[in-house]
Amino acid sequence: QVQLVESGGGLVQAGGSLKLSCAASGRTLSRYTMGWFRQAPGKEREFVSYITWSGGNTAYRDSMTGRFTISRDNVQNMVYLLMNSLKPEDTAVYYCAAASRPTAQAPLYDYWGQGTQVTVSS
Repeated sequence: QVQLVESGGGLVQAGGSLKLSCAASGRTLSRYTMGWFRQAPGKEREFVSYITWSGGNTAYRDSMTGRFTISRDNVQNMVYLLMNSLKPEDTAVYYCAAASRPTAQAPLYDYWGQGTQVTVSS
């Protein structure tokens, strides 16, 4: 079992930045692909980014490319999402998740955190 806990969310003005963290416990993350997803009110959960277990490959939703950066520290069992140039439409609950292989499909992720709220004001 893997337990994931997100932190770092909050209220920020448009154009600002936030760095989300995801702390894992229970099992090392070193062999998992780690992903970030988000869900806005009234909308389905959507893929944001993932990073493979080695950190060698990353993927982003098109609208995040160039603004968001995912990274991981397998020694500390941490995953991060640096979000720059935030927009009001980035407002959502952001979730950290772990999967056994690289994928943008939420159903293929085995473990999920509880989420952290990000609110971007205009």
